[in-house]
Amino acid sequence: MSSGHPHASGSVVAFCGGIGGAKLALGLTHVVPADKLTIVVNTGDDFRHFGLHVSPDVDTVLYTLSGRANPETGWGRAGESWRFMETVGDLGGETWFALGDTDLALHAVRTARLDKDDTLTAITRDLAAAMGIEAAVLPATDHRLATVVETDAGVLPFQRYFVERKCAPVVRAIRFDGADTALPGERVQAALTAPDLSAIVICPSNPYLSIDPILAIPGMRGLIEAAAAPVVAVSPLVGGTAVKGPLAKIMGELDRSLTHASVLDHYDGLVGTLLVDRMDAPGTADRRMRIAPTLMTSLADRIALARCVLEAAAEASQ
Repeated sequence: MSSGHPHASGSVVAFCGGIGGAKLALGLTHVVPADKLTIVVNTGDDFRHFGLHVSPDVDTVLYTLSGRANPETGWGRAGESWRFMETVGDLGGETWFALGDTDLALHAVRTARLDKDDTLTAITRDLAAAMGIEAAVLPATDHRLATVVETDAGVLPFQRYFVERKCAPVVRAIRFDGADTALPGERVQAALTAPDLSAIVICPSNPYLSIDPILAIPGMRGLIEAAAAPVVAVSPLVGGTAVKGPLAKIMGELDRSLTHASVLDHYDGLVGTLLVDRMDAPGTADRRMRIAPTLMTSLADRIALARCVLEAAAEASQ
């Protein structure tokens, strides 16, 4: 899907979750040659619904990179129909997590292949190819990994907290079931040990819900730390609050300050450069922070931010 003139000197690995991460991932496809770009996606949100394996973040990335995403919501497919869910409701079934008719087909294909012992990596590769995506889109792991939210309303599986309860319960802690036995995917490991790796990018996804599940996989942080390439993150905060989603609420409930410094501290020395939006320039005395236009409302914005990320990585390498 890349177009225009590439601006990366080597290969690039980007870690991302859903909507915000997918936006930057799309920008990167326009400035990094497809055979040099690897997008590693959170799978902590994955779950079974109506017996089907749903990978919300992976699917958001696939739909975004292939031009199929719903532009109004950022998730799901454009032009979707909902007869399946309407019938589920008529029959008295659970309607709290909506599966569109064409989206349903993707989950059915994925589940059928998983039941034949195909890996999530292989399935995602084939789905991406079928959608015309040339860059490598990789689930962070082929093993079970489940984000669980401990709240004042009890322990909730991620989708029950995020979708059914609309993030209303107060968060006490977040854990990642299965993380102790999961392993980074083989292709993820290969991308992070590539001799020409020039940048590792942490997209502006929710650090607690989208990036932490990836970093919780044993060996993942070690691979990042061992890589010679600089690590550049884009702050998910703009103007003192989160661009989208429950990040600000979660940070408050976990007693974290709503600042870029807090984002840096959360990554615990992993990130060498944090890009922060230009409206936050007065509060960026930390030498690890770099000003960039991080708010992405158009494709041009996504491409411009992707170029800023690569420029920051190039400067850090000097």
